[in-house]
Amino acid sequence: MKSIQSRDNPFYKELARLSSSARQRRKSAQTLLDGVHLLGAYLDCGKQPQHIMLNAAALRDPEIAGMLQRLDSVPATLLDDGLFTGLSELKSPSGILALIDIPRADATGSESRFALLLEDIQDPGNLGSMLRSAAAAGCDAVFLSQACADAWSPKVLRAAMGGHFVLDIHEDADLPDIAARFNGATFAATLQARDSLYAHDLAGNVAFVFGNEGAGLSVQLMDAAHHAIQIPMPGRVESLNAAAAAAVCLFEAARQRRAKI
Repeated sequence: MKSIQSRDNPFYKELARLSSSARQRRKSAQTLLDGVHLLGAYLDCGKQPQHIMLNAAALRDPEIAGMLQRLDSVPATLLDDGLFTGLSELKSPSGILALIDIPRADATGSESRFALLLEDIQDPGNLGSMLRSAAAAGCDAVFLSQACADAWSPKVLRAAMGGHFVLDIHEDADLPDIAARFNGATFAATLQARDSLYAHDLAGNVAFVFGNEGAGLSVQLMDAAHHAIQIPMPGRVESLNAAAAAAVCLFEAARQRRAKI
């Protein structure tokens, strides 16, 4: 196993750029997975990382030792503790990082059967939670506008908890065009809507459309959607968090779809 102890090492510099720069992640089409759980989810989808980075404590960790048995053909590098900490955003570093190629999305808007369209979602935690809910509800594709947070950033990856690896994720998507070409019904969530989410048949091909946490949906995207819906809220709050609203809509559709099986 190779060892790196200097920040001037070219490979380490490349890893540091990937951990901190969305631009570098898009340029190289690579990102870093931090921790056993994310890496395990990646392996469970039949994928293999390009490289593994460890700190000294990882070599004594039974869980990581078991993980390494699944990675015997993957190059590994031991990093000095300070260098490893510099690549991880966790207060207590996990001990293992994986360099992976960002998967290429396959499905198009016209081929998807259950999709999520996200316009200008800024908060990485919200975006990750929405991806996690989409994966859990059975979505096949998620389309992100250009101004969304970077889907493959460490914070979004952690919040999604492996959801990335079972979804086709399309960044920089033309959402009005996707909505127009979607082979089914598109539902735009907005507080101004009169129709309730629960008044619609969601068992067929559906796509839910959510907008920016503050500004909501653009007029252009609202016009492209087939239906405007709102979630009935009998309690004393104005609105739901964007990620919570998405989860409600996605799982209502999942409930109806299961009832039709």
